[in-house]
Amino acid sequence: MVARVRRIVGERRVGHSGTLDPAATGVLPVAVGHATKVLSYLEHDGKTYLATVRFGVETDSGDRDGALVSRDSAGRLDAAAVRAVLVRYEGRQTQTPPMHSAARVGGRRLHELARNGEVVDIPVRTVEVFRCELVSWSPPETRLLVTCSKGTYIRSLVRDIGRDMGCGATLINLVRVRAGAFHLRSSISIHDLEPALAASSWGWIAHHPDFAMSGCDVVVLTPAEAQRWANGQELARSGIAGDVRVYGADWQWAGTGVFDETAGVLRPTRVILGRLS
Repeated sequence: MVARVRRIVGERRVGHSGTLDPAATGVLPVAVGHATKVLSYLEHDGKTYLATVRFGVETDSGDRDGALVSRDSAGRLDAAAVRAVLVRYEGRQTQTPPMHSAARVGGRRLHELARNGEVVDIPVRTVEVFRCELVSWSPPETRLLVTCSKGTYIRSLVRDIGRDMGCGATLINLVRVRAGAFHLRSSISIHDLEPALAASSWGWIAHHPDFAMSGCDVVVLTPAEAQRWANGQELARSGIAGDVRVYGADWQWAGTGVFDETAGVLRPTRVILGRLS
């Protein structure tokens, strides 16, 4: 996606926030130009997925593209039994990433090790599932709506639920419907990006880079402060906290900073001058 966007918009500085599995679809926040400087503010955003699950089968990858490792009858399951198990998976928990994933062990991607036939101990990680809800039930398949923290693998969640049900389960379709403040209903398809850019301006199809910092305090600089800011100098400030977004007196975006409460100063972290539309 990054390579395609780079070609379409003619901009070298393109990045994304939140990798999707190759077979998954949905929201992928993509940053262009100066917006790449604020991608780090999206790293910890939660995500929401619509997952289609098939009970009674388990694959080595956790999805339909993997090799079958077990098969069992799911005929005894009903919606009430599934809901009773789903409740156990809400909250903070440890999770083991799939072997076929982009997680790293010893500096190498797990999917690379899997392709080479290497077996390694995969360290568990702590994740949080805020919501795990049964949306529809058509045995042996179900659709789940999952809202979770960064780093949660839905394939691992489905695998664990299937084992808890006693029959195994595999993810057969996954759609990311939300990534932080970005939602599927307000996204643009990669296939529509080029004609949309030809017909409209950036303001119609993209957010200003400061959208990524919508939860941060705002600082508006005086002309004298703007000169100090442009030189990367800290400013005496109070009444703000943590990471802030900074603007000139004419509301030009000037960049990002962090407030040092002990010293009572605002320190530039990224200096950006000029109007972005």
